[in-house]
Formats: sequence, C-alpha cells, structure tokens
Amino acid sequence: MPKEYYFGSRPDESGSLVRNIFMFFYLGVLVVAVVIFGWIYAYNEQLNSVIPTFQSALDSGRYKAALEMYRDVQAEVISRDPNQSEDTAEREVLTEMEDIVFTRVDSIENSIRTNRYSPSADDRAFLEQMGELTGSRMTVWLNSLCQEFLLGQIERPTLQFVFDSVADYANITAAATPLEKEFDQIEQARGDISTAENYYNTKSYIEAVETYEDIIAHTTGFVSSYAQARLQTCEKEMYQPIMDQCDHLLKTYRYYTAEDILSDMARIFPDDQKVQSKLLEATSNTSPVVDYKGNVEVLCVKPLIADTTVAFSGTQASTADSLCLTAGEFEKILEQVYKADYILIDVRTMTDQTNLSSVTEKTLTLPEGKKPLVIVFENANYSAYQKGMGTCNRLVLNDQNQVCGEYTNANGQTVVSRGSEAIGILDAFVESHPDFSFDGAKGIISFSGYETMMGYIVNADQVDDRNSALQAVSLPAINPSEADIQTNQTTVKAILSVLSDNGWVFASSTYGFINANSCDLQAIQNDTNKWLDQIGSLTGAVQILVYPNGDFIKGSDPRCGFLKENGFRIFFGVGPTPYYTFGDNYLYLDRAMLNGDTLRKMDYSRLFDADQVYDTSRPLSLH
Repeated sequence: MPKEYYFGSRPDESGSLVRNIFMFFYLGVLVVAVVIFGWIYAYNEQLNSVIPTFQSALDSGRYKAALEMYRDVQAEVISRDPNQSEDTAEREVLTEMEDIVFTRVDSIENSIRTNRYSPSADDRAFLEQMGELTGSRMTVWLNSLCQEFLLGQIERPTLQFVFDSVADYANITAAATPLEKEFDQIEQARGDISTAENYYNTKSYIEAVETYEDIIAHTTGFVSSYAQARLQTCEKEMYQPIMDQCDHLLKTYRYYTAEDILSDMARIFPDDQKVQSKLLEATSNTSPVVDYKGNVEVLCVKPLIADTTVAFSGTQASTADSLCLTAGEFEKILEQVYKADYILIDVRTMTDQTNLSSVTEKTLTLPEGKKPLVIVFENANYSAYQKGMGTCNRLVLNDQNQVCGEYTNANGQTVVSRGSEAIGILDAFVESHPDFSFDGAKGIISFSGYETMMGYIVNADQVDDRNSALQAVSLPAINPSEADIQTNQTTVKAILSVLSDNGWVFASSTYGFINANSCDLQAIQNDTNKWLDQIGSLTGAVQILVYPNGDFIKGSDPRCGFLKENGFRIFFGVGPTPYYTFGDNYLYLDRAMLNGDTLRKMDYSRLFDADQVYDTSRPLSLH
C-alpha cells in the first residue's frame, strides 16, 4: 500500500469530503466568472464596433441599415431597468449615433435656410430613410422656423422655400403639411404677438397676459399653442415680483394703484388667497373716485424752524421770523387742511406727457368731496447762512430708515428728529391719516446746488461757496477730500431713495438759486448745466422747476425753451391764490408761500385759521 504523507495531524475522512466540496464550489464560481467576463468582453467589443459600422453604413449610403442599427441599440436601452443609471455603454453609443446624424441634419438645414440649397438626391435619401431619427429633428426645426416667422425674425419667402424643399419628405409630411396651411394666420398674428412679447420683455406682465389671452381667444393651431405656452410662462414668472410690488405699494399708501394691480391679479389667479387678502387690504383704504374740476392749491415752505429759542433770541431772529414757518405751525396747518378735505396729489398726474413736444391737461380723479393740494418744500440745501435761525443743518436717516432733520438746539446738543423738518412731519402725518394722501403722494422737494445738497457737499465745485458762507457766519472753513465727497454722494443717494419710495418728487430751484428772469440765456444755460451735472446726476431726471422768488420766465421765451429742452415741463412761480395754466409744452402753477410774513399779511382763511396756527413765540404778533 502506498504511503500517504500529511503535514500536521492526519485528517479524518469527513474533513476530506468537506474540502472536496469547497474545491468543486470555488472551481464552479471561477468557471462562471470566466464565462461572464468573457461575455462582457465580447459584448463590449461588439459595442465598440457599432459606431464604425454605423458610420460606414452612412458613408456608403446604406441609410436603412444604419437606421436598423440605431433601432437595435435604442431597443436595448429601452429594455433596461428604468432604475438603472443612465450612464451605460449602450446609452453612450446611442447618443454618439444621434450626434453623428444630427450634425449632418443641422448642416443640411443651415444650407437650405441660408444658401437656398436644394438637397441633393443623397441628402434627401439620408433625411428620409433615417426615418424617425431625422424626422423628429426636422420637425423641431420646422416648428422653430414657424416660431421665428411669428416673432418677425424671418420673412415668409425664406420660410416658404424651406417648406417647399422638405415638406413632402415621408417622415415629416404629416407634421409639415398642417403647419404650412397656417402661414396666413401666423402672418396675421405677428403684430399682436410682437405687442405681447414687448410687454413681457419689459416686465409689463399684466398687459402681456391680457394680450396673450386675446390672441388665444381669436386664433387656433400653432399661434394659439404658442400664446398658451407663453401665457403659462408669464403667469409663473410674474406672480412673485408683482406681489412684492403690491406689498411695497400698500406699505407706502399707494392703495389705488395696488387695487388696480391686485384686481387684475385676482382675475388671473382667481383661487389665490394671498391675492384676495391683499386686494381686500387695498379696497379697504380706497373710495370711489370722480373727475375733479376746480382749483389746485399749492403751498410752499422753506426749511422749518426746529428750535424757536435759537431762532427768535439771536441776531437772525428777524430773518427767521420773516422767511420760515416753525415746525409746530406746519403741523397745525396740515391738521387744518386735512379737516378741510384737502388731499395731497402728485402734480404730474395733472399732465399727459406722452408726446415729448407737448404737455396737455389730464383730468384729475379724486375721492368724492376731496380737493387737491400740492406741497412744495423749497431749496433743501441748508446753507451756512441759516446759522442762528433754528433750522436744521442737514437731513439724515435714523435707525428706522426714516428721513429726519438734524439740528443743534439752544443747549448746543445735536438733535435728530422727524418732527424738526417738513419731510418727517408730513411722512408721520400721512402714516396717521393715510386718506390725506391720494395714492401715496407726498410733496415736491426742490434742490439748488449752492454750497451743499441736503447739507452735504456732493461736488468739489461747492467747496468755495460753502467756505465763503461759513466765513460770513464766523465758522471755520472745511477741506473735504474726494473720498469725503464720494461718501456724501452715497449718503445723499440713500436719502433720495427713501424719499422717492415714500412718494416724494424732486425738482430744481436752479443751481445758484438765481432770479431766472433777470438772467440772459447764457447764464441760464450755465446754471442749468451745472445743476444737471452736480445735482441732477444724483436725483435722476426731473420734470419740475421751482423758480426762486417766483421770478419766472414766460413759456414762449427762448430761455424757457432751453429749460424745456432739458426736461423741465412743470414750473412753479409765486402767488397767494391758486392758479395754473397749460402753455406750449409746459404746465405753470403759482405757489403760496408760507412763512411768518405771509401768515401775518396774507388771507389763507380758505385753507386754515391763522389764529390757531400762529406760533406765539414769534417776536411779532399776528395782528
């Protein structure tokens, strides 16, 4: 018997059986793995050969064979588990086949459109015999061309040539024939579509929606489908921006504008509860409006006296008393004109300025029983010459982003208060009495450029004038750096933004606060150009000029013609009674000045009771 050698202990017979079973199992797994890997290798080799074979079939004009190859790979992709990653070898091959075909299709299409190319027999065979692969690509192309035609981006002869070249191909005729029958309707709709697209592109969403809806109601087929798709896009895009706009309108008391917009939104989004809630908020603060015919009152104030002790106890007492109202007087005047049913309006709503060469009268609409009032806050530059008059030194924003006046009181302390200047007083009054403002209107703030703007030097050109004024009142000169001036401009822009958001309108009082009618044309041109460059660059375009001291220029005068050429189309003079007139491309109004002198000398009883308004701390009595 042969000897058996073992390392270690001699195994028993059962251990040998188990070992043999494991050996056969691992051998089986190995064989299966070899088979699988061999199959995968062979399959990948087969896939790698597809593209060259497919390209060869295309190159030799065997388009039907190429199409069958594409369909085989497509069927394999479709049969895959839908949960399987799309990044498979089959899909990559399919995509590469499509890219090869589409590159040639696009090239032929471009030649047909651009070069008026008539496809050769081979190109036609390719486009037709590649079946749904080329057919789908060309169908998309024909639809895109019809869309370009609808949008005015190509003309009908080009479109017609393309359809004449390919529309009878077997794989696209079913799609092309109905499109070709719609050419007349597409052409007729181009104007309306252009209008709708312009509204959409300028974010006039509600007008765009209305135009698309009208197109849908009067068209069918391609035009209607296009308009429906655009309508859906517009509705999706418009919702949040318009709701944000309405939130701002409601916050700034523009209830009538908000009501108009939200009424349209309620029609477009009838089931939206947020729209309905905002609409209710707007309508709760509006009243039916009627056409108004009658006088338009204009009241004008200069910077107010914030501290009467400073104003009426020093060397400037006479000047302050003569030129300014006190803050308390202004607030009492507001209370009385409010009780007399006056309502603040934006003077620009009196005008139709659609035509740049003419300003025509536009009928005012106001809540029934209300009378229009315009308030002008004149020349908010805060000259150093006002030292000792108890007025503010400048405008500032407080920590609530409200516009306030900053002044130095009798104790030498710096005070920031909304109640120290006309802007803050009027803002606060409207907050308490929203119905005093028609659609959020506040007042007009006019700026000169002399010395400062709002108390800030915003241009190096102002420094000399500022220092001259400071020297005249025994204050030290200043020497702001360019960085300081840039910071001032940023501050002023921030204040202007808040003012504009809150219904204030800006105007010019000329750069040098000049008596305009006493100046020749060259002086008017120089002054206006300086204002536009230094002040208008911060305010943005303005339409209003408040003539200093009421020294107005007649509308027919070439000097006024120059002002109108530079955008000024509403002019304010001075007069104690309400007066306005429309002239050659302008509106002129008189403004009633409010100050110590006029309270004592003018009869404003139609507006308020001077006895109840007059500040008894003034050095002169009312009567």
